[in-house]
Amino acid sequence: MLAYSLPSDISPSTFVNTASLVRIVALGLISAAAISSRLFAVVNFESIIHEFDPWFNYRATRVLASKGFYEFWNWFDPTAWYPLGRVVGGTIYPGLMATSGVIYNILHALNLPVDIRNICVLLAPGFSAFTAWATYMFTKEMKDESAGLLAAAFIGIVPGYISRSVAGSYDNEAIAIFLLMFTFYAWIKALKTGSALFGTIAALFYFYMVAAWGGYAFITNMIPLHAFVLLLMGRYTNRLYVAYCSWYAIGTLSSMQVPFVGFQPVRTSEHMAALGIFGLLQIVAFAQLIRSHVTSKQFQDLLFVSVISAAVLGMAAMVLLTYKGWIAPWTGRFYSLWDTGYAKKYIPIIASVSEHQPTAWPSFFMDLHMLTFLFPFGVLVLFRTLRDEHVFVIIYAVMGTYFAGVMVRLMLTLTPCVCVASAVGLSQLIDTFMDPREPDVGEEEEKEDGSSTTATPSKKAAKKEKNAAPVTGVGAIDDIVSTLSIAGGLEKDKSAKAKTGIFGLDTRMVVLFNTAAMLLFFVLHCTWVTSNAYSSPSVVLASSNPDGSQHIIDDFREAYYWLRMNTKEDAVVMSWWDYGYQIAGMADRVTLVDNNTWNNTHIATVGKAMSSPEEVAYPILRKHDVDYVLVIFGGLIGYSGDDINKFLWMVRIAQGVWPDEIQEPNYFTQQGEYRVDDQASKAMKDSLMYKMSYYRFAELFGGGQVVDRVRQQYLPKQGPTLDYLDEAFTSENWIVRIFQVKKEDLLGRDLKSANGFAQGKKRKRSKPPVKRRVLA
Repeated sequence: MLAYSLPSDISPSTFVNTASLVRIVALGLISAAAISSRLFAVVNFESIIHEFDPWFNYRATRVLASKGFYEFWNWFDPTAWYPLGRVVGGTIYPGLMATSGVIYNILHALNLPVDIRNICVLLAPGFSAFTAWATYMFTKEMKDESAGLLAAAFIGIVPGYISRSVAGSYDNEAIAIFLLMFTFYAWIKALKTGSALFGTIAALFYFYMVAAWGGYAFITNMIPLHAFVLLLMGRYTNRLYVAYCSWYAIGTLSSMQVPFVGFQPVRTSEHMAALGIFGLLQIVAFAQLIRSHVTSKQFQDLLFVSVISAAVLGMAAMVLLTYKGWIAPWTGRFYSLWDTGYAKKYIPIIASVSEHQPTAWPSFFMDLHMLTFLFPFGVLVLFRTLRDEHVFVIIYAVMGTYFAGVMVRLMLTLTPCVCVASAVGLSQLIDTFMDPREPDVGEEEEKEDGSSTTATPSKKAAKKEKNAAPVTGVGAIDDIVSTLSIAGGLEKDKSAKAKTGIFGLDTRMVVLFNTAAMLLFFVLHCTWVTSNAYSSPSVVLASSNPDGSQHIIDDFREAYYWLRMNTKEDAVVMSWWDYGYQIAGMADRVTLVDNNTWNNTHIATVGKAMSSPEEVAYPILRKHDVDYVLVIFGGLIGYSGDDINKFLWMVRIAQGVWPDEIQEPNYFTQQGEYRVDDQASKAMKDSLMYKMSYYRFAELFGGGQVVDRVRQQYLPKQGPTLDYLDEAFTSENWIVRIFQVKKEDLLGRDLKSANGFAQGKKRKRSKPPVKRRVLA
């Protein structure tokens, strides 16, 4: 019996062809939506590079586009990490720059003179369309085409992925998620077909991933983990052997061609799992070969001895090679993933990055919305028919969820899995409630003892309706279902299908209407989050005027432009490492430290200078030829991302190198509070950072109450003074402040004394003793 009738004159071939056309159109619309939803930043602010790391990537891409690949490959940058410099070509993942360079050269070969900046700005939105397509292909292998389209739509607009792929977000993740999903698709395809071709494709895209993003280690461990779980489940097949060996052999050799990676795939602990599974598969394959030539008893004895021997020898070899230094031990970044307090204790520079903090619960809803609760439902659906590819998604879900909870940045790697599992679950729900066939309750059911139950009159009536059903299109429905027959999708038990299902049209309409409403809310949420939270470049801030109009705060570009136009080309600028890439990219000036963070001691030197009194910091500045010091201050307009809020990390990093000179407790009050008002500690008030931030700040309040709008604290009316630096520039909203380092006094005097003398404050001299005449 049918809940609703369908046309009966549609042939299965017509239906399949029409469905294919609809899927193509839908994928095109999804790609267009994915691209357009990422263009809010360009529409609202203009075509500009965002954040911090993208500015270095853009600067490196300009070198590649203007000077060629070999100049880029051998590029030594003397303006970074002054006076050390940086060998750029051997310390970066070049995949992002190479991709933009290829696109740039192709467009110019076609006489399309597109500026390299616009290519960099629009690269992430363009690759988001490819990501939607790769997610469709991957999810189709899990269930069917309808689930694939849902997954593509989810990944196209979900904020968890958009946060890293808006126009202007020219970072490695712009292309990495596409490479991640396509590598996983090729791996699943190789596993299902046993094709060395797909294994090779997976290896080549893995090589591309290695060249593009350090997160390639996720693939390096996910595929071996999947293979290992399949072995534990007793699902070893020749297809698994061919797929894994072709991926590992070609992928490892290819990844070693990236200079920054080099021999890490065979010499670091993070890659040893892949090598171990490769060796284990050789043992299992050899055991299968031996099994076909010996008796069962001999095989069991041989297998036991071989497995024990291989395990002992393998562990001994790992320990010995690690002890000898051939295999590098686990890095601090690895330990920080399993011990959330490790980085704060031992590597404060890692813990100081906001992206490395644990994820707050509201972030999951903001980035995933309704997918948060569809995700576990989809995983349960995959458990129903536990095929090899379903095991992969389940493992991905467990590992991705854990890592996303440990670190905000890793929400990006969880998002594709959430989209895939949610699409599988929602597709299964829609399939169930859109199936027009109702449960068959009119036929006699045979009991286990061979007797039968007689249908009631109502059941007989239903049976009559069922017999008359072909006129309404049941035959066509059966043909269509058998044609599509879940080709590549979840298997269904046909005997159970006749006994289970949904009664009536009203139930279907209620569920489908609610599903459509949830999807609509999901689209609205994604659009709002994208346009308001993830489309604002960090170098351009926006606020609202009292009348509701938008007010643009452009202090960063104002300050960097001042640096470019008013300082010497070889001027050295010291700032906290967060702003190094922006200063180099926008101001084109020499910096002491930047976002590469490869030299902890150099960063600690900057932290020591910022947290020390002027007379202690001045020799450090002169020793490093610093001409200008740049600080970010948000106390006037309430910009919370300023250097005073980051100051304790500067202290902690400096304390790690100079524990006798810099101690964090000295910067707190006696009650253990971090304050900047008149209750602030002496070390805090004397620090160079404090003085530069609040220098002349009290003058803005005209003698009234001085308030820091970020810390919500009232400051003394008499602000700090500077003796060793001069204020050179302060932006319109006081966000960026630049101070010039004074030269040594020509008379050899201490600058503080010379400054006091210039202001008419002569040093008080002790009066000579009065000579008294002694009367005879």
